[in-house]
Amino acid sequence: MTTQAAYRIGEVAERVGVTTRTIRYYEELGLLGTARERAKGTHRLYGEADVARIEELIHLRDLLGLSLDELVGLAEAEEARAALRDQWYDDPTDEERRRIVAEAIEHVERQLALVRAREQRLEQFAEELDAKLRSLRKRRRELERA
Repeated sequence: MTTQAAYRIGEVAERVGVTTRTIRYYEELGLLGTARERAKGTHRLYGEADVARIEELIHLRDLLGLSLDELVGLAEAEEARAALRDQWYDDPTDEERRRIVAEAIEHVERQLALVRAREQRLEQFAEELDAKLRSLRKRRRELERA
C-alpha cells in the first residue's frame, strides 16, 4: 500500500510560484478539481497529479501568453482528448473508432488554431521590433557621421 503525498494550497502555491488565489481561481474555472469534490469547510489537499496539472497550466499560460478564457479552452480540449483516449481503449467498434478520431481531430485543430494565432501575433511583434531596430541603427549611423 502506497501513500500519496498531499499538499495544502499554500505549499502548492509556493512550490509552483503562484498565489493561492490563482489556484482557487483555476478551480473555479474548472481547470482543476472543483470545490464540489470536497466536503464544505474541509481543506483541499493536492496530490502530485494536481501539482503537475497546475505547472502545465502555468507553462501553457506563460509560453503562449494565454488569456484565462483561452487557457480554459485549451485545457477543455485536452481533457476531451483524454476522454476520447479512454474510449479508444474500451474496445470500441470500428464505427466508434472513426467517431473518436474525428472528434480528436476537431479538438487538436482548435488547439492548433490557438497556437497559430499566438504565433502570428508574435511574428507581427517581432517584425515591429525589427523595424524599430533598423530605424534606430540608421539614426545612430547618421549621428555618427555628423
